[in-house]
Amino acid sequence: MSRAGGDVDPRGRSGRGAGVWTVVAGLVRFDLRRFLVGALLWMPVSVLPLGTGLALQAIFDGISGQAAAAPGQVLWLCAALVGVELARGLTMVVAWTYGDYWWDAAATLLRSNLLRSVLTAPGPAAARLPYAPGDALARLRDDVSDLVELVDEAVPLAGAILFGGTALGIMAAIDPVVTAALVVPMVVIGVAGRLMSRRVRRLHQRARALGADVTAYVGEMFGGVLALKVAGAEAAALERLRERNRARRDAALRDRLATDLLEGVTNATVEIGVGLVLVLAAPAMRRGGFTVGDLALFTSYAGWLAALPRVVGGILARLPHATVATGRLTALMAPHEDAGDLARDTGVWFHREPPAAVPPPRHGDPLEVLEARGLTVRLGPHGAGLRGVDLRVRRGSFTVVTGAVGAGKTTLVRALLGLLPVDAGTITWNGRPVADPGTFLVPGRVAYAGQVPRLFSASLRENVLLGVPGDGLERALRLSALEDDLAAMPEGPDTVVGPRGVRLSGGQVQRATAARALVRAPDLLVLDDLSSALDVETEELLWERLATAARDGSGPSTLLVVSHRRAALERADEVVVLDRGRVAGRGPLAGLLESCPEMRRLWAEERITEAGERAPD
Repeated sequence: MSRAGGDVDPRGRSGRGAGVWTVVAGLVRFDLRRFLVGALLWMPVSVLPLGTGLALQAIFDGISGQAAAAPGQVLWLCAALVGVELARGLTMVVAWTYGDYWWDAAATLLRSNLLRSVLTAPGPAAARLPYAPGDALARLRDDVSDLVELVDEAVPLAGAILFGGTALGIMAAIDPVVTAALVVPMVVIGVAGRLMSRRVRRLHQRARALGADVTAYVGEMFGGVLALKVAGAEAAALERLRERNRARRDAALRDRLATDLLEGVTNATVEIGVGLVLVLAAPAMRRGGFTVGDLALFTSYAGWLAALPRVVGGILARLPHATVATGRLTALMAPHEDAGDLARDTGVWFHREPPAAVPPPRHGDPLEVLEARGLTVRLGPHGAGLRGVDLRVRRGSFTVVTGAVGAGKTTLVRALLGLLPVDAGTITWNGRPVADPGTFLVPGRVAYAGQVPRLFSASLRENVLLGVPGDGLERALRLSALEDDLAAMPEGPDTVVGPRGVRLSGGQVQRATAARALVRAPDLLVLDDLSSALDVETEELLWERLATAARDGSGPSTLLVVSHRRAALERADEVVVLDRGRVAGRGPLAGLLESCPEMRRLWAEERITEAGERAPD
């Protein structure tokens, strides 16, 4: 199951009550002109049937002889009836076409605000993202649709109210008792919707969470096909998928049954109202106070009056879904943001092409020293992570953080860069405090190549540049020791690497990720376990090029590297040794090999490992 899946997120922001109405108001305001024009276009669709009923009344009264009417007048009334229906059909097509644009724009606004918050808002996004990408995609698709559909459902409400009020006034003037029979369904629908809304909301919440769980698991299966085949776990994986699908199916069925039950109550009460009209009209017609034309008008209006309770019932049915959606979507946003930010108009370009992307401006405070003091990060129930770690990275230095598996190396660099929440400690850039490292330590101050490389199913060129100008592409590829690999690729840098770089070797994927960081020309280059998949010769070449580029100014002058490899450790100006989340030693490699037992142990293990790698097969 994914985290942050409920209608109340982990930080205590509720998606109930005012939250959903805040989003509704924001969606209406962001393009108010188009929303109002769309609503006005739907108005004739709802109001024109008033003329249809009056025309039918006159036609049937004329045919039955209960009102004076020449044959020509009846024909003209029939023509008017056809004209009204044609006008209504044409208006409906125009309104539908116009409304589609608003619907897509509103959905785009919600999705863009979510992506903006995840990518640029202060605070680590990892703390609020679901465990599986499929869950986030399900929210962007399904939950956004639930919210927009709630607002869209309200568009015909004004027309239905106007028609209902006018029609009831006309009908009440003819026969108040029969008219009252049509008001009962609306009251019943309102009470039923109120009683069922909480139950519908709970069922929809569970169906959404289980649906996202299945989507995420399918994505993981496709991403781990090779692992499943190697382990012979295909049957077990499929059985687990079936179990999750059964749970999702049962939850979706209950959700659908509850929604259909609410809609069924709406439809049934409307039909009961029509039946009551027919029952009550019969004695009135016998008494002569109710004509055939009146009956035609009532039966015509009864069908259209059903629009009002259906619209109200539709809104009541969608409201629990939208409430759940609001909670699930705001849970993805930064802690300081709420439902108002979810629907805030942030200037998405709907009517014209967006401006060309421009590289971020160069900052005016080049790195002199980056310092962290007392960094503490608690991970897991036992408090594993970092405990009071100090780190100082000077301009022009080559700093290596090393340690055993689980010592906290990756946690340190991710906390330093604002990718993990920090429980205690301070970070400064040139002596000035950094309040939010996640939005400050970014290109061109800092570029980061993570421990788990991420490539897209695009060309190598696109994966490296990711939108920045390509002036430094050739230099970045050379510094990453990729030129020989490029020569063997059929289309060079334009070779498509496949999903997650599946067409590349592990070492090529790592070096492509390094090239992505290098092309951004940062002050500080942070590399996490970059060379773990490289052969010894390529590894030596890579570190030599990076170190040389740092010295001669052709590459980043300052390097912060997570590694246990000899090629990196021997070139380091300072080595920081971590042991179970604490600093066990720091200084030049030679001094640590004399003074730090943990460093001696790590060095001995690494020499044995590399000797095995150099040995012939």
